[in-house]
Order: sequence, then C-alpha cells, then structure tokens
Amino acid sequence: MVTPTDWQAWHEPYADENSPLSRRLRLVRSEIAAWLDARPDGPLTVVSACAGQGHDLIGTLAARPDAHRVRATLIEYDAGNVAAARFAAARAGLTGVTVRQADAGRLAAYAGAVPADLVLLAGVLGNVTDADVRRTVAALPRLCAADATVIWTRTRRAPDLTPAVRGWLRDAGFVERAFHAPDGVLFAVGAHRFTGTPQPLDADAKLFTFVR
Repeated sequence: MVTPTDWQAWHEPYADENSPLSRRLRLVRSEIAAWLDARPDGPLTVVSACAGQGHDLIGTLAARPDAHRVRATLIEYDAGNVAAARFAAARAGLTGVTVRQADAGRLAAYAGAVPADLVLLAGVLGNVTDADVRRTVAALPRLCAADATVIWTRTRRAPDLTPAVRGWLRDAGFVERAFHAPDGVLFAVGAHRFTGTPQPLDADAKLFTFVR
C-alpha cells in the first residue's frame, strides 16, 4: 500500500533556503518575474495547477509594485494548503489572487480562470504517470491564451522524462524560452511560450491523477 503524501508537510523544506525545493522555488520565481517584466503593459491572467501554498506566485507578486494588474487563480485540492495560500495572499494584499479548492486534474476546475497568459505547472508533472504528463501537455492549448507562457517543473530522476516533455511541448505549439537543470540536484524548471492557437476548454476531460 502506498502511504498518501502529507502535502502540508511536503512544504516544510521551504524553511531551509539551501534545500533543493527552495532552490527550485527561486528559479520558478525568477521565471515568473522575467515573464512579468517582458509584459509590462495591461492586465494579465495566471492559473496555477496544484498550487500548494502558493509560494511561487504569491511570493513573486508580494515583492512587485505591479501585482495589482495580475488576476490569478490558484487551484489546490488540499484544504490545509488552500487555507495557507489564502492567508498568504491576504497578508500580502493581493486582492487579485483567488485560491480555488478543486481537483486540478480535471479541466472543469479551470472554468472561468482560462484562457490564461501564464500557466504554472510546478510540482505537478513529477507526481503523475508518464501517460498523464503527455495528456496534460497536449491539453495546454485549452488553458493558454495567445502568446501565453507555461512554467513547469519535473524531476530528472532516471529514467529522465524531461527530454520527452520538451518534445511534447514543441508538438503542442510551444517554443522553449528557458530550461534549467542545475548540477547537484535532480529537478528541472522549464519556461515555454505558446505560439499555437488557443483551444476551447473541454470541461469533461481529465488530465491527471496524482500517484504519489
């Protein structure tokens, strides 16, 4: 029997700034900040799948004077993490951030939140089957607005799936903007820009089921 993951305890390594999780977080935040800097005009829409406590997006926005132009929906299933993310957003004064308790593995959870200018898949692709990773990547045009960016993470533990993920993103209409694979750790962080045509949301479709 597989022991269910305690997703609130999973966040504890963030307290150690030298942990791999904290190092990954800094890279994700830097990619979010770079995306914001590259789109300095007008309102922006963000959706984060399996957002946890929102450390990546909330932490980035809390430090920026232009946070008011971002309307974000964080989708998270765990009730404790939902409460923590809502508290963090409120404490930072991020009135444009909504935390939705829902199953991000089902496209119905994204209704009203997409198409988005930025889609965050941090901590998702390493917790689902390879088939579900491929299905999720193929469905990204249903979540993305024109010229959107997707920021994703994935372990490089053998067998390393990241080369396949990068190829599937290319097949789905994305151009790679950045790929980080630091020495001494197993995580990777990618940022891809959508150059294809947005597709309508299929609210009945399922993307993934967590297996860890």
